[in-house]
Amino acid sequence: MIVLLCLVILFGLLAIGTPVGFAMAGAGSLGLYLTGGMPMLSGILQTAPLSSVTSYELITIPMFLLMAEFVLMSGIADDLFRATAAWVGRIPGGLGMATALAGAGFGAICGTSTASAATLSSTSLPAMLKQGYEPKMAAGVVAISGTLAMLIPPSVALVIYGLLAEVNIGALLIGGVLPGIVVTITIMATVWFLAWQDPSRAPAGPRVSFAEKFRMLRIVGPMLVLFGMVTGVIYSGIASPTEASALGAFCAFCLTIWMRKMSLPGLRRALLRAAHGTCMISMILLGAYIFGYFFTLAQVTQSLVAWVGSLEVSRWIILTLILFGYIVLGSFMDQIAILVLTVPIVLPLIKSLGYDPLWFGVIKIVTAEVGMITPPVGLNCYVVARYSGRPVSEVFHGTMPHFFAHLVAIAILVALPDIILWLPHKMGY
Repeated sequence: MIVLLCLVILFGLLAIGTPVGFAMAGAGSLGLYLTGGMPMLSGILQTAPLSSVTSYELITIPMFLLMAEFVLMSGIADDLFRATAAWVGRIPGGLGMATALAGAGFGAICGTSTASAATLSSTSLPAMLKQGYEPKMAAGVVAISGTLAMLIPPSVALVIYGLLAEVNIGALLIGGVLPGIVVTITIMATVWFLAWQDPSRAPAGPRVSFAEKFRMLRIVGPMLVLFGMVTGVIYSGIASPTEASALGAFCAFCLTIWMRKMSLPGLRRALLRAAHGTCMISMILLGAYIFGYFFTLAQVTQSLVAWVGSLEVSRWIILTLILFGYIVLGSFMDQIAILVLTVPIVLPLIKSLGYDPLWFGVIKIVTAEVGMITPPVGLNCYVVARYSGRPVSEVFHGTMPHFFAHLVAIAILVALPDIILWLPHKMGY
Protein backbone atom coordinates (compact mmCIF):
# COMPACT_ATOMS: atom_id res chain seq x y z
CA MET A 1 0.00 0.00 0.00
CA ILE A 2 2.87 2.37 0.84
CA VAL A 3 4.52 1.58 -2.51
CA LEU A 4 1.31 2.33 -4.42
CA LEU A 5 0.83 5.60 -2.53
CA CYS A 6 4.38 6.74 -3.29
CA LEU A 7 4.03 5.82 -7.00
CA VAL A 8 0.78 7.81 -7.22
CA ILE A 9 2.48 10.80 -5.56
CA LEU A 10 5.51 10.47 -7.85
CA PHE A 11 3.49 10.44 -11.07
CA GLY A 12 1.23 13.15 -9.70
CA LEU A 13 4.23 15.40 -9.09
CA LEU A 14 5.57 14.65 -12.58
CA ALA A 15 2.15 15.40 -14.09
CA ILE A 16 2.05 18.90 -12.58
CA GLY A 17 5.52 19.69 -13.91
CA THR A 18 7.74 19.06 -10.87
CA PRO A 19 11.37 18.46 -11.94
CA VAL A 20 11.97 14.73 -11.97
CA GLY A 21 14.81 14.82 -9.44
CA PHE A 22 12.71 16.65 -6.86
CA ALA A 23 9.67 14.45 -7.59
CA MET A 24 11.65 11.25 -6.99
CA ALA A 25 13.36 12.65 -3.89
CA GLY A 26 10.02 13.77 -2.43
CA ALA A 27 8.17 10.51 -3.12
CA GLY A 28 11.12 8.44 -1.94
CA SER A 29 11.48 10.45 1.25
CA LEU A 30 7.80 9.95 2.06
CA GLY A 31 8.16 6.22 1.46
CA LEU A 32 11.22 6.00 3.73
CA TYR A 33 9.40 7.94 6.45
CA LEU A 34 6.33 5.70 6.28
CA THR A 35 8.52 2.60 6.25
CA GLY A 36 11.06 3.34 8.97
CA GLY A 37 10.17 6.70 10.49
CA MET A 38 12.32 9.79 10.90
CA PRO A 39 15.53 7.98 12.02
CA MET A 40 15.67 6.03 8.74
CA LEU A 41 14.79 9.07 6.62
CA SER A 42 17.34 11.35 8.28
CA GLY A 43 20.03 8.68 7.99
CA ILE A 44 19.48 8.32 4.24
CA LEU A 45 19.25 12.07 3.64
CA GLN A 46 22.54 12.63 5.48
CA THR A 47 24.44 10.20 3.24
CA ALA A 48 22.52 10.30 -0.08
CA PRO A 49 23.86 13.60 -1.50
CA LEU A 50 27.48 12.56 -1.10
CA SER A 51 26.91 8.93 -2.15
CA SER A 52 25.07 9.86 -5.34
CA VAL A 53 27.70 12.24 -6.76
CA THR A 54 31.04 10.84 -5.56
CA SER A 55 31.42 8.41 -8.46
CA TYR A 56 34.62 9.22 -10.38
CA GLU A 57 32.86 8.37 -13.67
CA LEU A 58 30.32 11.15 -13.03
CA ILE A 59 32.96 13.63 -14.24
CA THR A 60 32.26 12.44 -17.78
CA ILE A 61 28.85 14.17 -17.77
CA PRO A 62 30.01 17.82 -17.36
CA MET A 63 32.90 17.16 -19.74
CA PHE A 64 30.66 15.74 -22.48
CA LEU A 65 28.15 18.57 -21.98
CA LEU A 66 30.94 21.15 -22.20
CA MET A 67 32.28 19.43 -25.30
CA ALA A 68 28.82 19.67 -26.88
CA GLU A 69 28.61 23.39 -26.10
CA PHE A 70 32.00 24.10 -27.70
CA VAL A 71 31.06 22.03 -30.78
CA LEU A 72 27.85 24.04 -31.17
CA MET A 73 29.83 27.26 -30.84
CA SER A 74 32.37 26.18 -33.48
CA GLY A 75 29.72 25.81 -36.21
CA ILE A 76 31.19 22.53 -37.41
CA ALA A 77 27.70 21.04 -37.94
CA ASP A 78 27.04 23.41 -40.86
CA ASP A 79 30.26 22.33 -42.58
CA LEU A 80 29.52 18.66 -41.87
CA PHE A 81 26.13 18.84 -43.58
CA ARG A 82 27.54 20.65 -46.63
CA ALA A 83 30.24 17.99 -47.02
CA THR A 84 27.82 15.05 -46.80
CA ALA A 85 25.31 16.79 -49.09
CA ALA A 86 28.01 17.23 -51.72
CA TRP A 87 28.68 13.47 -51.77
CA VAL A 88 25.15 12.03 -51.64
CA GLY A 89 22.99 14.94 -52.80
CA ARG A 90 22.37 13.47 -56.30
CA ILE A 91 20.96 10.18 -54.92
CA PRO A 92 17.14 10.02 -54.52
CA GLY A 93 16.55 11.47 -51.07
CA GLY A 94 20.21 12.52 -50.99
CA LEU A 95 19.83 15.56 -48.75
CA GLY A 96 17.78 13.47 -46.31
CA MET A 97 20.57 10.88 -46.26
CA ALA A 98 23.09 13.68 -45.79
CA THR A 99 21.04 14.82 -42.78
CA ALA A 100 21.28 11.32 -41.28
CA LEU A 101 25.04 11.22 -41.89
CA ALA A 102 25.44 14.71 -40.43
CA GLY A 103 23.35 13.65 -37.42
CA ALA A 104 25.61 10.63 -36.93
CA GLY A 105 28.73 12.74 -37.32
CA PHE A 106 27.43 15.44 -35.01
CA GLY A 107 26.35 12.77 -32.50
CA ALA A 108 29.91 11.43 -32.54
CA ILE A 109 31.19 14.77 -31.26
CA CYS A 110 28.22 16.01 -29.26
CA GLY A 111 26.37 13.52 -27.01
CA THR A 112 23.02 15.28 -26.49
CA SER A 113 20.09 14.66 -28.84
CA THR A 114 18.29 17.97 -28.29
CA ALA A 115 21.41 19.95 -29.23
CA SER A 116 21.82 17.79 -32.33
CA ALA A 117 18.17 18.22 -33.35
CA ALA A 118 18.33 21.99 -32.82
CA THR A 119 21.49 22.29 -34.91
CA LEU A 120 20.16 20.15 -37.77
CA SER A 121 16.91 22.17 -37.72
CA SER A 122 18.82 25.34 -38.51
CA THR A 123 21.13 23.81 -41.14
CA SER A 124 19.78 20.81 -43.04
CA LEU A 125 16.03 21.49 -42.82
CA PRO A 126 16.14 24.88 -44.63
CA ALA A 127 18.37 23.32 -47.30
CA MET A 128 15.91 20.47 -47.91
CA LEU A 129 12.92 22.81 -48.06
CA LYS A 130 14.77 25.11 -50.46
CA GLN A 131 15.43 22.14 -52.76
CA GLY A 132 11.71 21.27 -52.79
CA TYR A 133 11.50 18.44 -50.26
CA GLU A 134 8.12 17.53 -48.84
CA PRO A 135 8.04 19.51 -45.54
CA LYS A 136 6.85 16.64 -43.32
CA MET A 137 9.47 14.28 -44.77
CA ALA A 138 12.24 16.84 -44.24
CA ALA A 139 11.15 17.59 -40.66
CA GLY A 140 10.83 13.89 -39.86
CA VAL A 141 14.34 12.97 -40.97
CA VAL A 142 15.78 15.90 -38.97
CA ALA A 143 13.94 14.81 -35.81
CA ILE A 144 15.02 11.17 -36.04
CA SER A 145 18.62 12.02 -37.06
CA GLY A 146 18.96 14.16 -33.94
CA THR A 147 18.33 11.10 -31.75
CA LEU A 148 21.55 9.45 -32.97
CA ALA A 149 23.48 11.51 -30.42
CA MET A 150 21.86 9.37 -27.69
CA LEU A 151 23.54 6.24 -29.06
CA ILE A 152 26.76 7.12 -30.86
CA PRO A 153 29.58 7.85 -28.37
CA PRO A 154 30.06 10.18 -26.61
CA SER A 155 26.56 9.63 -25.21
CA VAL A 156 25.36 11.21 -21.98
CA ALA A 157 22.45 8.72 -21.88
CA LEU A 158 24.85 5.74 -21.99
CA VAL A 159 26.95 7.31 -19.22
CA ILE A 160 23.88 7.72 -17.00
CA TYR A 161 22.82 4.13 -17.70
CA GLY A 162 26.32 2.94 -16.82
CA LEU A 163 26.25 4.84 -13.52
CA LEU A 164 22.80 3.50 -12.61
CA ALA A 165 23.43 -0.08 -13.72
CA GLU A 166 27.07 -0.20 -12.57
CA VAL A 167 28.13 -1.30 -16.05
CA ASN A 168 31.55 -0.34 -17.44
CA ILE A 169 31.05 3.02 -19.18
CA GLY A 170 33.88 2.45 -21.64
CA ALA A 171 32.30 -0.83 -22.78
CA LEU A 172 28.93 0.89 -23.17
CA LEU A 173 30.35 3.72 -25.27
CA ILE A 174 32.22 1.28 -27.53
CA GLY A 175 29.14 -0.95 -27.67
CA GLY A 176 27.15 1.93 -29.16
CA VAL A 177 29.39 2.30 -32.25
CA LEU A 178 28.12 -0.56 -34.46
CA PRO A 179 24.44 -0.14 -33.46
CA GLY A 180 24.86 3.55 -34.27
CA ILE A 181 25.95 2.59 -37.79
CA VAL A 182 23.02 0.16 -38.12
CA VAL A 183 20.50 2.81 -37.03
CA THR A 184 22.05 5.43 -39.34
CA ILE A 185 21.74 3.03 -42.29
CA THR A 186 18.13 2.35 -41.24
CA ILE A 187 17.32 6.08 -41.38
CA MET A 188 19.01 6.43 -44.77
CA ALA A 189 17.19 3.36 -46.14
CA THR A 190 13.86 4.78 -44.95
CA VAL A 191 14.59 8.09 -46.71
CA TRP A 192 15.57 6.25 -49.89
CA PHE A 193 12.37 4.17 -49.78
CA LEU A 194 10.19 7.26 -49.33
CA ALA A 195 11.95 9.01 -52.22
CA TRP A 196 11.69 5.89 -54.42
CA GLN A 197 7.98 5.58 -53.59
CA ASP A 198 7.32 9.19 -54.64
CA PRO A 199 10.25 11.04 -56.30
CA SER A 200 8.46 14.39 -55.92
CA ARG A 201 8.99 14.17 -52.15
CA ALA A 202 12.76 14.54 -52.52
CA PRO A 203 14.12 16.16 -55.70
CA ALA A 204 17.75 15.44 -56.56
CA GLY A 205 20.34 18.06 -55.67
CA PRO A 206 22.69 19.95 -57.99
CA ARG A 207 25.67 18.11 -59.44
CA VAL A 208 28.97 18.67 -57.60
CA SER A 209 32.33 18.04 -59.28
CA PHE A 210 34.71 15.43 -57.87
CA ALA A 211 37.29 18.12 -57.23
CA GLU A 212 34.80 20.02 -55.07
CA LYS A 213 33.77 16.82 -53.27
CA PHE A 214 37.34 15.98 -52.33
CA ARG A 215 38.01 19.58 -51.33
CA MET A 216 35.11 19.43 -48.88
CA LEU A 217 36.46 16.25 -47.27
CA ARG A 218 38.89 18.38 -45.29
CA ILE A 219 35.88 19.66 -43.35
CA VAL A 220 35.49 16.18 -41.88
CA GLY A 221 39.01 16.33 -40.40
CA PRO A 222 38.14 18.20 -37.18
CA MET A 223 35.23 15.81 -36.56
CA LEU A 224 37.54 12.80 -36.90
CA VAL A 225 40.02 14.37 -34.49
CA LEU A 226 37.28 14.93 -31.90
CA PHE A 227 35.94 11.41 -32.39
CA GLY A 228 39.47 10.05 -31.98
CA MET A 229 39.98 12.09 -28.81
CA VAL A 230 36.98 10.37 -27.22
CA THR A 231 36.16 6.96 -28.69
CA GLY A 232 39.58 6.38 -30.24
CA VAL A 233 41.56 6.77 -27.02
CA ILE A 234 39.05 4.58 -25.16
CA TYR A 235 39.23 1.85 -27.82
CA SER A 236 43.04 1.93 -27.88
CA GLY A 237 43.26 1.81 -24.09
CA ILE A 238 45.21 5.08 -23.91
CA ALA A 239 42.67 6.73 -21.62
CA SER A 240 39.66 5.85 -19.49
CA PRO A 241 36.19 7.26 -20.41
CA THR A 242 36.60 9.97 -17.78
CA GLU A 243 39.98 11.05 -19.13
CA ALA A 244 38.69 10.80 -22.71
CA SER A 245 35.78 13.13 -21.90
CA ALA A 246 38.22 15.76 -20.62
CA LEU A 247 40.39 15.34 -23.72
CA GLY A 248 37.31 15.75 -25.92
CA ALA A 249 36.21 18.92 -24.12
CA PHE A 250 39.69 20.42 -24.40
CA CYS A 251 39.97 19.48 -28.08
CA ALA A 252 36.53 21.03 -28.78
CA PHE A 253 37.69 24.19 -26.96
CA CYS A 254 40.80 24.34 -29.16
CA LEU A 255 38.70 23.72 -32.28
CA THR A 256 36.42 26.65 -31.41
CA ILE A 257 39.46 28.91 -31.06
CA TRP A 258 40.92 27.59 -34.35
CA MET A 259 37.60 28.29 -36.11
CA ARG A 260 37.74 31.85 -34.63
CA LYS A 261 34.35 31.43 -32.96
CA MET A 262 35.51 31.76 -29.35
CA SER A 263 34.56 34.85 -27.34
CA LEU A 264 34.34 35.63 -23.64
CA PRO A 265 30.51 35.91 -23.64
CA GLY A 266 30.32 32.64 -25.61
CA LEU A 267 32.71 30.91 -23.22
CA ARG A 268 30.65 32.09 -20.27
CA ARG A 269 27.41 30.80 -21.85
CA ALA A 270 29.01 27.43 -22.62
CA LEU A 271 30.30 27.01 -19.06
CA LEU A 272 26.95 28.04 -17.55
CA ARG A 273 24.94 25.70 -19.78
CA ALA A 274 27.24 22.78 -19.01
CA ALA A 275 27.03 23.57 -15.28
CA HIS A 276 23.22 23.83 -15.42
CA GLY A 277 22.96 20.51 -17.24
CA THR A 278 25.31 18.82 -14.78
CA CYS A 279 23.36 20.13 -11.77
CA MET A 280 20.10 18.90 -13.29
CA ILE A 281 21.48 15.40 -13.91
CA SER A 282 23.09 15.29 -10.44
CA MET A 283 19.75 16.16 -8.84
CA ILE A 284 18.06 13.43 -10.86
CA LEU A 285 20.67 10.90 -9.69
CA LEU A 286 20.16 12.04 -6.09
CA GLY A 287 16.39 11.60 -6.40
CA ALA A 288 16.91 8.18 -8.00
CA TYR A 289 19.21 7.16 -5.13
CA ILE A 290 16.60 8.08 -2.50
CA PHE A 291 13.71 6.51 -4.40
CA GLY A 292 15.76 3.40 -5.21
CA TYR A 293 16.65 2.95 -1.54
CA PHE A 294 12.94 2.99 -0.66
CA PHE A 295 12.18 0.44 -3.39
CA THR A 296 14.93 -1.83 -2.07
CA LEU A 297 13.58 -1.68 1.49
CA ALA A 298 10.04 -2.31 0.23
CA GLN A 299 11.26 -5.47 -1.60
CA VAL A 300 9.63 -4.29 -4.85
CA THR A 301 12.45 -5.41 -7.14
CA GLN A 302 12.86 -8.79 -5.46
CA SER A 303 9.10 -9.44 -5.61
CA LEU A 304 8.99 -8.46 -9.30
CA VAL A 305 11.88 -10.78 -10.18
CA ALA A 306 10.25 -13.65 -8.27
CA TRP A 307 6.89 -13.05 -9.95
CA VAL A 308 8.35 -12.95 -13.47
CA GLY A 309 10.40 -16.05 -12.72
CA SER A 310 7.19 -17.92 -11.94
CA LEU A 311 5.62 -17.04 -15.31
CA GLU A 312 5.58 -19.89 -17.81
CA VAL A 313 6.39 -17.77 -20.88
CA SER A 314 9.47 -17.28 -23.03
CA ARG A 315 12.03 -14.75 -21.82
CA TRP A 316 11.80 -13.14 -25.26
CA ILE A 317 8.15 -12.35 -24.68
CA ILE A 318 9.04 -10.71 -21.37
CA LEU A 319 11.79 -8.67 -23.08
CA THR A 320 9.33 -7.61 -25.80
CA LEU A 321 6.84 -6.44 -23.17
CA ILE A 322 9.59 -4.48 -21.36
CA LEU A 323 10.68 -2.73 -24.57
CA PHE A 324 7.07 -2.00 -25.52
CA GLY A 325 6.60 -0.48 -22.06
CA TYR A 326 9.64 1.74 -22.68
CA ILE A 327 8.14 3.00 -25.94
CA VAL A 328 4.85 3.79 -24.18
CA LEU A 329 6.68 5.57 -21.35
CA GLY A 330 8.76 7.48 -23.88
CA SER A 331 5.61 8.88 -25.46
CA PHE A 332 4.91 11.03 -22.39
CA MET A 333 8.08 11.12 -20.23
CA ASP A 334 11.62 12.48 -20.55
CA GLN A 335 14.19 9.79 -21.39
CA ILE A 336 16.53 10.57 -18.48
CA ALA A 337 13.55 10.32 -16.14
CA ILE A 338 12.68 6.93 -17.62
CA LEU A 339 16.27 5.75 -17.14
CA VAL A 340 16.50 6.68 -13.48
CA LEU A 341 12.98 5.44 -12.72
CA THR A 342 13.21 2.06 -14.39
CA VAL A 343 16.81 0.85 -14.53
CA PRO A 344 17.08 0.00 -10.79
CA ILE A 345 13.85 -2.03 -11.09
CA VAL A 346 14.20 -3.59 -14.54
CA LEU A 347 17.92 -4.46 -14.50
CA PRO A 348 17.71 -7.23 -11.83
CA LEU A 349 14.88 -8.72 -13.90
CA ILE A 350 16.99 -8.56 -17.07
CA LYS A 351 19.88 -10.28 -15.29
CA SER A 352 17.57 -12.98 -13.90
CA LEU A 353 16.42 -13.72 -17.47
CA GLY A 354 20.04 -14.26 -18.52
CA TYR A 355 20.53 -11.15 -20.65
CA ASP A 356 23.77 -9.15 -20.70
CA PRO A 357 23.23 -5.76 -18.94
CA LEU A 358 25.63 -4.08 -21.39
CA TRP A 359 23.63 -5.40 -24.34
CA PHE A 360 20.35 -4.36 -22.72
CA GLY A 361 21.69 -0.86 -22.04
CA VAL A 362 22.31 -0.23 -25.74
CA ILE A 363 18.93 -1.76 -26.66
CA LYS A 364 17.30 0.52 -24.08
CA ILE A 365 18.92 3.62 -25.62
CA VAL A 366 17.83 2.64 -29.16
CA THR A 367 14.30 2.17 -27.78
CA ALA A 368 14.61 5.61 -26.15
CA GLU A 369 15.30 7.06 -29.61
CA VAL A 370 11.81 5.89 -30.62
CA GLY A 371 10.39 7.63 -27.56
CA MET A 372 12.06 10.88 -28.63
CA ILE A 373 9.78 11.03 -31.72
CA THR A 374 6.58 9.46 -30.31
CA PRO A 375 3.59 11.72 -29.57
CA PRO A 376 2.40 13.37 -27.43
CA VAL A 377 5.71 14.35 -25.75
CA GLY A 378 8.37 13.29 -28.35
CA LEU A 379 10.90 15.93 -27.27
CA ASN A 380 12.93 16.03 -30.50
CA CYS A 381 9.79 16.79 -32.54
CA TYR A 382 9.08 19.84 -30.38
CA VAL A 383 12.71 20.97 -30.68
CA VAL A 384 12.56 20.72 -34.48
CA ALA A 385 9.21 22.55 -34.58
CA ARG A 386 10.54 25.33 -32.37
CA TYR A 387 13.79 25.94 -34.26
CA SER A 388 12.33 25.51 -37.76
CA GLY A 389 8.97 27.22 -37.30
CA ARG A 390 7.13 24.18 -38.74
CA PRO A 391 3.90 22.87 -37.10
CA VAL A 392 4.64 20.16 -34.55
CA SER A 393 1.89 17.94 -36.05
CA GLU A 394 3.79 18.03 -39.35
CA VAL A 395 6.99 16.91 -37.63
CA PHE A 396 5.22 14.03 -35.85
CA HIS A 397 3.63 12.98 -39.13
CA GLY A 398 7.01 12.96 -40.84
CA THR A 399 8.59 10.73 -38.18
CA MET A 400 6.02 7.90 -38.51
CA PRO A 401 7.92 5.94 -41.23
CA HIS A 402 11.07 6.19 -39.08
CA PHE A 403 9.12 4.95 -36.06
CA PHE A 404 8.33 1.67 -37.81
CA ALA A 405 11.81 1.42 -39.34
CA HIS A 406 13.34 1.80 -35.87
CA LEU A 407 11.23 -1.11 -34.63
CA VAL A 408 12.87 -3.23 -37.34
CA ALA A 409 16.32 -2.00 -36.25
CA ILE A 410 15.55 -2.91 -32.62
CA ALA A 411 14.44 -6.39 -33.74
CA ILE A 412 17.76 -6.84 -35.60
CA LEU A 413 19.79 -5.77 -32.56
CA VAL A 414 17.78 -8.10 -30.30
CA ALA A 415 18.15 -11.04 -32.69
CA LEU A 416 21.87 -10.43 -33.31
CA PRO A 417 23.39 -9.39 -29.96
CA ASP A 418 26.95 -9.62 -31.34
CA ILE A 419 26.34 -6.35 -33.19
CA ILE A 420 26.48 -4.71 -29.75
CA LEU A 421 28.85 -7.03 -27.88
CA TRP A 422 31.51 -7.77 -30.51
CA LEU A 423 33.56 -4.57 -30.15
CA PRO A 424 33.50 -4.53 -26.30
CA HIS A 425 34.54 -8.19 -26.23
CA LYS A 426 37.38 -7.53 -28.71
CA MET A 427 38.59 -4.88 -26.27
CA GLY A 428 38.55 -7.35 -23.40
CA TYR A 429 35.52 -6.01 -21.51
